Amino acid sequence: MIMTITTRLRSRLPVLLSLLASAAGAAEQAAPATGNTFIVGGGLATGARYSGSDQNMVAPVIVLDYSTPGGFFASTLRGLGYGSQAGPFSYSAALGYRGERKEKNEKGLFGNSGSSQLKGMGDIKGNASALLGIGYAIVPGLNVSLSTDLPLSQRDNGKTLQAGISGQLYAEGKENISLGLSAGFGDSKYGQTYYGVTARQAANSRFKAYQAGSGLYEVNAMLTWAHQIDARWSVTTIVAANRLVKDAAKSPLAERKTAPTAAVYASYNY
Repeated sequence: MIMTITTRLRSRLPVLLSLLASAAGAAEQAAPATGNTFIVGGGLATGARYSGSDQNMVAPVIVLDYSTPGGFFASTLRGLGYGSQAGPFSYSAALGYRGERKEKNEKGLFGNSGSSQLKGMGDIKGNASALLGIGYAIVPGLNVSLSTDLPLSQRDNGKTLQAGISGQLYAEGKENISLGLSAGFGDSKYGQTYYGVTARQAANSRFKAYQAGSGLYEVNAMLTWAHQIDARWSVTTIVAANRLVKDAAKSPLAERKTAPTAAVYASYNY
C-alpha cells in the first residue's frame, strides 16, 4: 500500500484534514493502476476551530486528487508530490501548506476560520511545508507509518513528526472499515507557536504566560467506513478523536483537551 502523508492545507480542522488525506490516498489505490486517476468529491466536516478550542465549526470538504501510475500526485488534501513502494515498504514526498491561525473570526468561501477567543495572541502565518513519509506493511491490511511536516517558510512555526498504525477491521463486498491510531510530536518551536503564550501575548490576551516545550503533544484515533456504491462512486465516513497531552494539554489555550471530529463525503473516480 502506498502510504499517504499528513497534509495540513488549512488551519481549520487540522486533524480531520490529515485523516481525509489518508482516505484520498486509499481511494486512489483502489483505482486501476493502468492509467491516470482523478478523484472528485465533496461533503462536510466538523471539528474544533483550532487545536485546544472548545468551539466547533462546520466546513465543506472539497476533494480533487490526481495521480499517475508512476507515483506523481496533485491533491487538495495531499499536496503536490511523488509516492511509490518497494515490496512492503512505501515512501512519499510532497510540497504542502500548513494553514494560518487567526486571532479573529473570519468568514470565507470555505466557512469560518480563526476565533475571537484568541484576541491578542496575534496571527500565526501559514507556511509551505516539505511533507516526507515512509511506511511498512507488516501483513496485508496492517500498516505502520512515519511522516514529517518540515516548514520551508515561516520556520518558527516548527517541525512535526507523526507516527501511526492502521488496520483493516472489515472488508466484505462494498464495505471497508478501518481503524487508525497515531501520535504527534513537535519541536520546541512548534510547541511554543501553537500552545505557548509569551509575556507580550499574555499582556494583550486573556491567557497567562506559558512556555511549551518539545515532544509528544497529541494522540489520535480514527474510524473510517468506505462504502462503494459502484465502480466509480463511493461514500466515505470518518469519525475521530484528538487528545492533547503533556505540555500541549497544560497550555492555557487547551480549553478542551479531547476534541471529536467527523466528516462524510462522496467521491467519483474517473
